[in-house]
Amino acid sequence: MREFEFLEPQTLTEALAMMSEYEDDACVYAGGTALLLAMRQRMLSPGFVVSLGKLDELREITFNPAEGLRIGALARHSDVARAPDVQAHYPMLAGMAGGLANPQVRNQGTIGGNLCYADPATDPPSCLIAMDAEVTIAGPGGERRLPMREFVVDFFTTALEPGEILTHITLPPPRPDRTGLYRRHLRTPAEHRPVANVALTFRDVNGVPEDVRLVIGAAVPVAQSMTRAEDFLTARAITLDVAAEAAAMVAEDIDPISDGRGEEAFRRQVVRAITRRILAEAAGLNWKDAAA
Repeated sequence: MREFEFLEPQTLTEALAMMSEYEDDACVYAGGTALLLAMRQRMLSPGFVVSLGKLDELREITFNPAEGLRIGALARHSDVARAPDVQAHYPMLAGMAGGLANPQVRNQGTIGGNLCYADPATDPPSCLIAMDAEVTIAGPGGERRLPMREFVVDFFTTALEPGEILTHITLPPPRPDRTGLYRRHLRTPAEHRPVANVALTFRDVNGVPEDVRLVIGAAVPVAQSMTRAEDFLTARAITLDVAAEAAAMVAEDIDPISDGRGEEAFRRQVVRAITRRILAEAAGLNWKDAAA
């Protein structure tokens, strides 16, 4: 690991100034679970590491019924999972955060750091996209907001511009008629990084889904909304046949990763299976009653 200078700004303004001063030779340190590993493997070799550890305002999780949920980028995954407001109003998000990776990562890693690292084999992006989340970014020119679906743009690449820092994630106010489910698939029980995950949200209108969000992650380079399947499912009662047809569309429409953890064909089949299952579950059906 290359020698580096560890900087501890006291304010966000000071942190932004450091990032602007050192530019490409600086990295932001949040929880450090991914950054330190990348530095040990010499994937990253910054001369300056800018720690956000003293910016307590970025750890806050606040909820307002009229404005929704606001999560500071330094909130740990375990903080998100345990927050009473998240559990009460956003159970899909709480469940995702509580099952992410392993206890060590959940108790050290931050949701903002996870999003900024942009590793495809993770859970938050697909879940947040399906929940219509936005991110707030601070930079030399002030603040800007982006839909979550526009934040991660490629393998380990985000929409952050030089000198910018992700500060918050916001979710819209909860709706009592909106249902959300999130499921992930691991190759083995001992592995903590999903080879595929699926997030589903929709409004239940007399047993028929409207305003459907169906997002696939981990199996693809960037979490991806399945627009063809979303249109197909909208205003259509979900049966086992409908779930199977929508899952086949999703498996056809994705562009899967192919690597040592799973070839393209394997990931297509996994995505097809977990999509069919989550749709059946959302409709209160037993997916095991359907043909494979």
